[in-house]
Amino acid sequence: MNVLKIATAGSVDDGKSTLIGRLLYDTKSLTDDKLEAIEEKSKQRGFDYLDFSLATDGLVAEREQGITIDVAHIYFSTRKKSFIIADTPGHIEYTRNMVTGASTAQASIVLIDARNGVVEQTYRHFFINNLLRIKDVVIAINKMDLVDFSEEKYNIIKGEIEYLASKSEYKNQNLTFIPLSALQGDNVVSTSENMPWYKGETLLHHLERLDAEDVQEETQTRFPVQTVIRPKTQDFHDFRGYAGKIYGGDLEIGDEVSVLPSQTKSKVKSIHFFNEEFARAKSGSSVTITLEDNVNVSRGDMLVKVAEEPTITKQLNATICWMDKEPLQASQKYYIKHGVNDAQAKITQLNTIIKTDFSGKIENPSALELNQIGDIQLKLSKPLLVDTYNQNKSNGSFILINPKTNNTVGVGFIR
Repeated sequence: MNVLKIATAGSVDDGKSTLIGRLLYDTKSLTDDKLEAIEEKSKQRGFDYLDFSLATDGLVAEREQGITIDVAHIYFSTRKKSFIIADTPGHIEYTRNMVTGASTAQASIVLIDARNGVVEQTYRHFFINNLLRIKDVVIAINKMDLVDFSEEKYNIIKGEIEYLASKSEYKNQNLTFIPLSALQGDNVVSTSENMPWYKGETLLHHLERLDAEDVQEETQTRFPVQTVIRPKTQDFHDFRGYAGKIYGGDLEIGDEVSVLPSQTKSKVKSIHFFNEEFARAKSGSSVTITLEDNVNVSRGDMLVKVAEEPTITKQLNATICWMDKEPLQASQKYYIKHGVNDAQAKITQLNTIIKTDFSGKIENPSALELNQIGDIQLKLSKPLLVDTYNQNKSNGSFILINPKTNNTVGVGFIR
């Protein structure tokens, strides 16, 4: 069964956890003991309804405050598809968690409170979905029951989001607008009788129809070597395989490949997965590959198809989401982690801060603060094999690590 990975986003109290809880409840994905706990807790709080957010808020602080702090991953299935939903926080200080939750998503749900319309966090979350090149985005206009299921209110919000989308550089995104009430269940799993003016699908029906394609778009083949396998057993005395995960395109036996950075040429001899052999491995497959020639390949090297070489460089231009309380400033030094490789990195220039409402950029800022997004230049201690993020998501992204604290302080997208 296909698995669709979805990230949720939205401002505080827009109803993300309640929406997911409603999906679990209406698809009968909640266990009896979980449902009993929700019913009991809702009664204790004096609610005359079931507080579905209790189905996802796992931390004690989350349940006590009625907010989402950590990224929770929820798993459920229907007869047509399986789903993994990342329930991400809405508070501004947890925007970095939203970036983490959405980084592997194939689709995204951005919730908007129909009473408040588009707010600052809506801009930020919509911008991040564009930055991460998430192709299918659902704009779920929630709490329609609190605005008397107003079509006019729905159209105003829809128009604002469409205007934002018109200013985005990413033009391949599919936007779907669904008015709903997570608390009452309108247009979540069942069609709402309260909004006869809405002729579209329910949220669940729409999600079931989405293609569960891998988050990595089909592009040039990249095979970063995780480890070299030398069993040296009686049966596999001369076996020498290279294990890793294929990104971008496929690999098959007979493909002529280049080993980088040495640029040695060879051909794919065999493709192994556990105890089986295959003639072809698709993008996203974790496999072991052998080559026809006995060439020198080590962890951190990359196999690519001939004439599809990435850029080998010691300098990067990148867009970065800053995730640390200590601001980023020019001349600071970090470790850069790019795939299986790492190096020392120095920020040579902080060019701009990007306004997440698509209204422009702030030129030559002095620092980049927590949750801000900006364009930077880096100088590396050794060459890395890179693509732009638009060309190859996996090979065009990296993280920065503070060498003093070992904390991940930024997520970068190579331009």
